[in-house]
Amino acid sequence: MYRPTIGLEIHAELSTETKMFCTCLNNADEDRPNTNVCPVCMAHPGTLPVPNKEAVRQVLRVGTAIGGTVADFTEFDRKSYFYPDIPKGYQITQFEYPFISGGELAGVAITRIHLEEDTARSSHEGGKSLVDFNRAGVPLMELVTEPVIHDAKTAGVFARELQSILRALGASHANLEKGEMRIEANISVSKDDTFGTKVEVKNLNSFRSVERAIAYEVERQSKLIDEGGKVTQETRGWDENKQQTFSQRLKEGSADYRYFPEPDIPKMRVSALPEFSHEALLASLPELPKDMRERYMQHGVKEEDAFFLSSTPERAEFFNAVIAQLGSSESSVLLATNYIVSDLAGYYAKNGGVEYEKVTPEALVSVIQMIESGDLSSRGAKDVIAVMAAEGGVPSDIADKLGVRQVNDPEALRGFVQEVLAANPDVVAEYRSGKDSVLQFLVGQTMKAAKGAGNPGLLRDLLVEELQK
Repeated sequence: MYRPTIGLEIHAELSTETKMFCTCLNNADEDRPNTNVCPVCMAHPGTLPVPNKEAVRQVLRVGTAIGGTVADFTEFDRKSYFYPDIPKGYQITQFEYPFISGGELAGVAITRIHLEEDTARSSHEGGKSLVDFNRAGVPLMELVTEPVIHDAKTAGVFARELQSILRALGASHANLEKGEMRIEANISVSKDDTFGTKVEVKNLNSFRSVERAIAYEVERQSKLIDEGGKVTQETRGWDENKQQTFSQRLKEGSADYRYFPEPDIPKMRVSALPEFSHEALLASLPELPKDMRERYMQHGVKEEDAFFLSSTPERAEFFNAVIAQLGSSESSVLLATNYIVSDLAGYYAKNGGVEYEKVTPEALVSVIQMIESGDLSSRGAKDVIAVMAAEGGVPSDIADKLGVRQVNDPEALRGFVQEVLAANPDVVAEYRSGKDSVLQFLVGQTMKAAKGAGNPGLLRDLLVEELQK
């Protein structure tokens, strides 16, 4: 049995207005190629880089949020490599003195977090290779974990937790589908506590791909060793269609990059800037996702639902407002949670759109109150919420328009009860012979006859009353 050892390297584009070393716009949604470029990010002779202070601040906040140590002395370095997506022939990054050392997230120890510039975006079509430099020079945070992960699920949990923190801090949108967050996994297998030969897997553009690629690579390496082969230290890609990794190139070592201190950017003493003190950074942090989850779970919310509700600032803001209005009623909070996690999330997954753009916390609270007062059934609530998500509006008005407001008048419902009993004489006979279980069927039929507008509890009482005559 082989023991996998996994370390992650995660890059995240920071949500700053401008690029890392120039004043070009940092806009991930720009679809016109080579629009946000200038002599600095295109490496024209005589240009000089100037670090983006906001990018530095965001990296320091991320480091503080995970309990890392902020460097006092730090510097940028040049990392040499010659690909078309780097116009200078080197990348400005950090090597010996990163901004953040240590820390922990989701039970995984962090090695370092450093700041660098992103590369351009390459595409290949019609036998041609094209390069779009809009992304070149965008601030890029790189986080490296210790090799302490031993299964694919833990790696996926860690990556999701990091995404949640980046979004909560406003440091990065961290959308994997846009390349704003990119995950690489270093994987080796061994039969003891020593490290095997490391393979790096790239092109992991979803959390599911991270988990599947790790599982595949562990199986591939184990089988290769069992058959007498040797694992090659290399970089491999992930083929989403084939669900397997493939060889790309032999893995470079640090010597291949010829790191040396960046001569055009002065060394930095972080402690010399009051706004980067530990106290100032701590004060700048919002409530973190893990703290939100603990608070939500104190209301009885399930852990998986708490993770969903805390995974984006928009969801957390919406749910926090709902909780504030519902107060300490656990049953009310759980009812609201169910409609957010199931109905609203299902609507947005199917139809797209901006979450909670047309649904306000006040409107959802109103739905919950209508359910609890007996004015709205759970079925009617689903219909009302679907309209709210699509069009907005006042829940009581929507319920009236749809005709789903629950009827609580016994005499108004008795006709439906008598109609159902008359249409189901065999079922009535079964009940009267002692088969109580058929009562639920009769309740369902009566609800159907009343078009979902009847109070189920009242209908049940009326059915029993009529059946006992």
